[in-house]
Amino acid sequence: MSAPEAAQAEEAGPDEARLSLGVAARLSRYLQVLTQARKMGKETISSRELSEYTHVNPTQIRRDLSGFGRFGKRGVGYNVDGLIAEIRRILQTAGQHNIALFGAGRLGKAIASSDIFADHGFNVVAVFDADPRKVGTSVGGHTVRPLDELPGVCEEDGLVVAVLAVPAEAAQPLADTLVASGVKIIFNYSEGLLQVPPDVTVHTSSPAIDLLHALYFYLS
Repeated sequence: MSAPEAAQAEEAGPDEARLSLGVAARLSRYLQVLTQARKMGKETISSRELSEYTHVNPTQIRRDLSGFGRFGKRGVGYNVDGLIAEIRRILQTAGQHNIALFGAGRLGKAIASSDIFADHGFNVVAVFDADPRKVGTSVGGHTVRPLDELPGVCEEDGLVVAVLAVPAEAAQPLADTLVASGVKIIFNYSEGLLQVPPDVTVHTSSPAIDLLHALYFYLS
């Protein structure tokens, strides 16, 4: 970062400057808990309750949130709806974002039938599969499309996010097609290691790795 850019970032408020990875990760965890709390009918939540669900120290939670304004009231806690809106604004995820799902197998069906993406403002606009036997079937209320329709969907729906629920051997060729079609963010639920250009972000999610991570901290 150049000196003028650094000065500009310093003058800007915390919500205007680029978030550190740690703050962004914690805010995302708070948002996940808050979204579930709203579904459970909770109107307010305390930093201690957030701590119990996220395992982040209450002092750290208050420090994270106070850097962006005064959201809570002592003895009352945070308004759930209001804090969800503020964190989405800080993370720049307010509004709806179109995504496409690739893979209509068991995992793909589970993802398409879940409301987890909709809860966070992601709208599944299309489901694709390379298997001709699955094309034309219904998954999560969507008719499964062939891969050759991808460019049209990208252009029509402004698609920049893709979710991969495909076998490992199919992941890289599919990623290449997505990059060529203009997709910039890939959520990879396969075991495949993806190579993409620097301007494309890949987030790989593996239940086994998550379990190993949790087991390490349990054992240590």
